[in-house]
Amino acid sequence: MRFGLILPSFSFPDLDYAKAARLREFAIRAEARGYDALWVVEHLLTACGLYGTAWLSPLETMAFAAGCTSRIKLATGILIAALRNPVFVAKDIASLQYLAGGRFELGLGVGWDAHEYEVAGVPLRQRGGRTDEILEIFERLWTGEPVTHRGRYYSFDDVVIDPPLPQKPFLWLAGGSKTKTDLSPDPEAMAPTVLERICHHADGWLARAAGSTDSVIADWAQIQRRLAELGRPPNSVTFGHLNFAHIVPTDDAAVALRVQRPLIERIMGTHRSFEHLQTCYLLGTPRDIRERIAEMAAAGLEYLVLSPLDYDLDQLDLWEDEIIRHFR
Repeated sequence: MRFGLILPSFSFPDLDYAKAARLREFAIRAEARGYDALWVVEHLLTACGLYGTAWLSPLETMAFAAGCTSRIKLATGILIAALRNPVFVAKDIASLQYLAGGRFELGLGVGWDAHEYEVAGVPLRQRGGRTDEILEIFERLWTGEPVTHRGRYYSFDDVVIDPPLPQKPFLWLAGGSKTKTDLSPDPEAMAPTVLERICHHADGWLARAAGSTDSVIADWAQIQRRLAELGRPPNSVTFGHLNFAHIVPTDDAAVALRVQRPLIERIMGTHRSFEHLQTCYLLGTPRDIRERIAEMAAAGLEYLVLSPLDYDLDQLDLWEDEIIRHFR
């Protein structure tokens, strides 16, 4: 199994220059330890009542990480492209790919926060259709050829993106089932449009963290069935999963959860019960976390992206000792 690290680019109210500068240390140490990629999360705004924080802007954070490192891959997990003009985003990604020496991988999703879409001037109900159209636009713009596009949501004439890309970035698409909460517009089950987008376009699927282990495994089985129907080989899409973890080196679940609870609630908010959060996120003792990962690995998980819950660099050592070495 390969492991990626989400940079802790949280926009907590107490964020200062020193905490932001720690991202450099995370990036350098992750590269030295052999992590596959550095990942960044996107939330433009703090979704009050849903999350406890926003995150720093993703492509800017990726450019910073590219400058701190030389070998490790860089990925968005995820970029909500439908909030933006696709021509500008295509240019930004092409520029980042050259600055990073070809290390960038593009993770896309549709997002879910109606307020973010409102301030972007985009109706939430258009998020899926816009994302599909953006994928088509990216594919054409990155060739460096003149593109005229007449779509449902976007229209432009004779646009050339320089520099052209030698090849398109590896494409991760996110989405899937989630544990029920009345505060999110997303259904509990994977939407058919999300399934089709993944199976037609993705190089990798990034299972969302807001579901349970059982729902992630069931979603992957559904993707495998649809790939077979489309004639795509089962290994043509990488099974990835993004989740949050904070290792407490103890065999006592009560002790571990007592340390983890304020950290996870600071990020996720308190609108969901702590029992709900335990269903979704990698909480509990190291053994508990390993067992959940092992269950997904048995179902085909190839790539796990882990996010720390704060700026604690010691977590990288604990992840290595308590999780990663068991799966390599």
